Amino acid sequence: MRVAEMQAKDVISIIDGRRIGRIIDIEITENGTIEYFVVALPRFFRFFRSNSEVNIRMNDIKKIGEDVILVEI
Repeated sequence: MRVAEMQAKDVISIIDGRRIGRIIDIEITENGTIEYFVVALPRFFRFFRSNSEVNIRMNDIKKIGEDVILVEI
């Protein structure tokens, strides 16, 4: 799967079912492995947090579906 395809999917928490946001960037280590995905929070949550982004590690991703990415955070 290409990163551009993943960026079109909503990231959803399986803990409480809320929409976290969409992937806007990835962080890659020096050896070429994905360290984490950078997800932009929806505008509503930006008022409650000082940071408008959250990092999702690969081991937090539980399922990548056709329309959504399910994470456990």
